[in-house]
Amino acid sequence: MKPTLGLTGLTVNAMALIAPGAFLWLTFSEQALYGAPMAGASMWAGIILALLLCYATAVSYAELSKLYPGAGSSYFYAEQAFLAKTKAFRFARIMKFFTGWASHLYYWVYPGLMVGVTAMLVGYLSGYLFPDTFSGTYNSPLEMYLFCIVFSIGVAYIAFKGVNGSTAVNIAINIIQITALIVFGVIAIAYRNAHPQGSTGFHLSNQIAVNYQVAQVTINDDKGNPLPVLDAAGKPTKNADGTPAYQMQDGQDKDGNPLMADKDGKTVTDAKLAAPFTVDYKDGAYTTDSTGVQTFNYHPTAKSVLGIHKFSYIFVQAGVAILILVGFESVTSMGEEAKDPKRHLPWAILLSLTIQGAICYLFEYFAANYLLNSGYTLPNASASSAPIGDMMVLTGTWLFGSYAAGKAFMLVQAATVFLALIGTTLACLNTGARVTYAMGRDNEVGAHFGLLHGKNLTPHRAIWTLAVLSIFIGMITVTTYLGGQASDPAALDKHNIWYSFGIFSPHVYTWIPNTFLAVSLVSNFGTFLLYMVTCIVAMVAFREHHTFNGIKHMVIPIFGFIANLMCMLFYLIGPFSVAGMSWHESYIALGVAFLWGLYGWIYFAMSSKAKGKTMILTERPA
Repeated sequence: MKPTLGLTGLTVNAMALIAPGAFLWLTFSEQALYGAPMAGASMWAGIILALLLCYATAVSYAELSKLYPGAGSSYFYAEQAFLAKTKAFRFARIMKFFTGWASHLYYWVYPGLMVGVTAMLVGYLSGYLFPDTFSGTYNSPLEMYLFCIVFSIGVAYIAFKGVNGSTAVNIAINIIQITALIVFGVIAIAYRNAHPQGSTGFHLSNQIAVNYQVAQVTINDDKGNPLPVLDAAGKPTKNADGTPAYQMQDGQDKDGNPLMADKDGKTVTDAKLAAPFTVDYKDGAYTTDSTGVQTFNYHPTAKSVLGIHKFSYIFVQAGVAILILVGFESVTSMGEEAKDPKRHLPWAILLSLTIQGAICYLFEYFAANYLLNSGYTLPNASASSAPIGDMMVLTGTWLFGSYAAGKAFMLVQAATVFLALIGTTLACLNTGARVTYAMGRDNEVGAHFGLLHGKNLTPHRAIWTLAVLSIFIGMITVTTYLGGQASDPAALDKHNIWYSFGIFSPHVYTWIPNTFLAVSLVSNFGTFLLYMVTCIVAMVAFREHHTFNGIKHMVIPIFGFIANLMCMLFYLIGPFSVAGMSWHESYIALGVAFLWGLYGWIYFAMSSKAKGKTMILTERPA
């Protein structure tokens, strides 16, 4: 590979994978949903914990990259660190393979996850761009599946053409998305400051931002009969006055506009008679239902956004937030493309995490959480495939004076997110392919993966293999992205070819596992394993080394190892101690990780025997 990348090129390639504009847009709903009804209160604090974990791991990567500036990342580091020791060298091949195999659980799943979330973005936007064809509640499964195919192949082609093209794309994307991020964050904070408690504000009704109360109408079945509200046993319920209780929804006129209501809830046509929608930050911040279950809806103060609230909530949020911060280590797989790897790689690792994670993410997550109010609550966010898009419609309508302008503002911001997702998918596909290339070059996996394209000098076979795999992982990600809802979503309002399959009855979405979350946790488990191994490798590498530093090479790696381990273990015990934290997704992810590890051990043993290699070395290689 050609050494063409300086500090800027290396940093932006890592920054593209972290991509704050993209992940705020798409993972906010995941963070709002998992651990509901209360864990979302600690979203910002959870990111702080995830940042500390990542910084500890980043220091280990930075130090290792000074010693071993070659392609392969942790895979390469593990082998070199153990081979340099007088006794531990015997385990060099086992550690190298285990590290590379764990890397694949992360790097092979992550690109497919990004393909899936980009498909979700496109599905969300279709509801705004083509409202007569696509639903505002349900993304079209057919559209998302087709997009997974096209997008995965398109990004793989960019990667196939070479890293220089990829770097140029990533530089442009980072400038655009950070600018867009700052704009949204400033507007979100300004909206809250301009709408104090009790003032007239905006809320969404059928995806349209309005500042008045909306009349409620019954939800009817296909025969025109109103649908009753059912109890846990599936029996119809009654109102306090003894009349039947029916499911209600916001009413619309013949043009699809929300029906105005007066203070008594009656439909009116004169805007002067419509009751204004008043914003609340305090009275409804926490609500309790008839069974005593408390729900967090929004933050009453800025201090609440920054608060811990409960330590278990922080771990719930940190376990998801790791997804939005990983990527800083990806640049270490580009060691052979770096002009001065020993000097630039450590700085690129730490700079990418600091700029994107510690600065951009903390700012944008504060702004988004601070914006939450009675007009857009955290439960609203958990039921949306793109809650930041919803927030942009609300704030844009206020700032620019009309719903049409608010919608346009959201679409412009969505375009920057789409660009960011191209960069993110490209970066993680590049990284995953290069780790596979390193293992193929060492003949630890199929040797054909260790070949470079004759003209582009890229690991083309690893790239295209990963592209095909990403198509299927992306499809799995979007299959039940609405799973795990606290209550039944609205019934499907569109019946055409785009919804001919893949849509379940509303109640199914309250118990079916959330595939978006499950795939995210599979990737996260791979990340935790990889980061733990890297911290161990850092301690081994600098043991007995003349540059050994007790803080950098012992204390920090130990903290990183423990923090990664605790986050992973919490996802095994958390579902039984935190209300609303489902065990389905975390145990599905654990099962996948276990099977991947078992298959890896069997493959390693059989491959070693077939190639006549020993798993435990008896002497150092020449």
